[in-house]
Amino acid sequence: MTRCRLCGSEAMASVVDLGATPPCESFLAADQLDQPEPAYPLHLQVCTDCWLAQIPPLITPEETFKEYAYFSSFSTSWVEHARTFVAGAVERAGLDASDAFVVEVASNDGYLLKHVVDRGIRCLGIEPSVNVGAAARDKGVPTLTEFLSPETGAAVRAEHGPANLVVANNVYAHIPDVIGFTQGLRALVADDGWVSIEVQHLLTLIEDNQYDTIYHEHFQYYTVASAIRALASGGLTLVDVELLPTHGGSIRLWARPAEVAGEPSERVADVLAREKAAGLQELSGYTEFSARVAKVRRDLLKFLIEAAERGETVVGYGAPGKGNTLLNHCGIRPDLLAYTVDRNPYKHGRFTPGTRIPILAPEQIAADKPDYVLVLPWNLRAELTEQLSYVHEWGGRLVFPIPELSVVEGASRKVTA
Repeated sequence: MTRCRLCGSEAMASVVDLGATPPCESFLAADQLDQPEPAYPLHLQVCTDCWLAQIPPLITPEETFKEYAYFSSFSTSWVEHARTFVAGAVERAGLDASDAFVVEVASNDGYLLKHVVDRGIRCLGIEPSVNVGAAARDKGVPTLTEFLSPETGAAVRAEHGPANLVVANNVYAHIPDVIGFTQGLRALVADDGWVSIEVQHLLTLIEDNQYDTIYHEHFQYYTVASAIRALASGGLTLVDVELLPTHGGSIRLWARPAEVAGEPSERVADVLAREKAAGLQELSGYTEFSARVAKVRRDLLKFLIEAAERGETVVGYGAPGKGNTLLNHCGIRPDLLAYTVDRNPYKHGRFTPGTRIPILAPEQIAADKPDYVLVLPWNLRAELTEQLSYVHEWGGRLVFPIPELSVVEGASRKVTA
C-alpha cells in the first residue's frame, strides 16, 4: 500500500499510469546499447486527504543527481528568466550588497547565482551534482556539493550565517523527503528572511495535457493548496504566489518563517479559488486526464506513422527529461524519429534512455534538411520557434506534441492540428 509522503494517508487514487520507463536523464553511451536497462513504474497518484499528487520514490536522488546531464545555462530564455527574477527578488527582500547573503538550493551550473555575484552580493549554491557544480565554480559562483537536509541547512547557517533569501527553483518536486527538505530550507533562512520556490503548477499540467513532465525525478506535483501544507511541515508560511509561464505553467511561492509571515496576499486566495473551481480538491478534477493523455499518444503516433509511409523524414529537437517520458510512453524508436539534437555537448553521441534514439549536434538539422522537426522541449516554444526558423527555408515544418499536436507551416506560422 502506497502512503502519502506528506500526510501519511493511505487514501491514494490513480491519476495516470504511464507504464514503466528508464530514468529520464540516464542517457546511454554507445557501449551501453547491448546492456540491460532498468525501467521503473511511472504511476501518478493523488492523496485524497491532502491532495498532494505524487509518484512512488523508486529511484533515490543520489542515483539521479550525482552526475547530471542537465545544464540550465544552455537555455537562453531560462538564463534571462533568472536575471529578471534576481532583480525582482533583490527589491522584494531589500537585499543590500554590504550585508546580504543569498543561498540557492539545486543551483545547477550557476545560471542564477551568477546574476547575484554580478551585483556584489555574497551567495552560495548548494548543488548535489558534481559535474554541474564544478561548472558553477568555473563561473565564479561559490558552490557546495551536497544535498539539502536539516543538517546541511544548519551547517551552512553555522558557517556562513542565516540567508536573507533562499531560492529553490525547480527542485521542490525533485525530493522524496519533502518534510526534511522543507526543514532544511527553514534552517537556512534568517528568522525575518524570504524563501522563493518555483515549481510546475499541477493545474496547468492537468489542464494542458502536460503529462511528459511526469518522470522519476519529479516525486510530487503541487497545487498552491498542497504547497501550503508542505511548507507548513517545515515551519514556513506562504505569503504570496505568482503564476509563471515557465515549464508550461509554474507557480512562484514566496514564503517566510511562520512567526513573521503575516496574512497572505490576495493572489494566494485567487489561485486557491481557481484550483478549487478546477476540481483539484476532489477526484472529479483528475478523472478525465488519463483519457486525454491517451489521445496525445495516439495523435503523435498517427502523425509519425503517416509521415513514414509518405517517405518523409522526421527528426527531433532537444533531449530533455520530459521528452524521454513522451518517447517511451509512445513507443517511438529511430524508425519513426531518426535522431534528435541538443545544444548540450554532454549528450552528443549518446542515446535516449529506453528508446535508443541517437543524439547529435544541432547543426545536423541544417545538413539533412528534414521534412519535420519534432520539438520535444515544447515549453520553450517561443524561443525555439525563433531559433529553428531556418527550417522553413527548405519547406521544413516544426511539430509540437503538447498540449495537442500542432504543425507550424512556414513563415506565416500557420498552425494545424
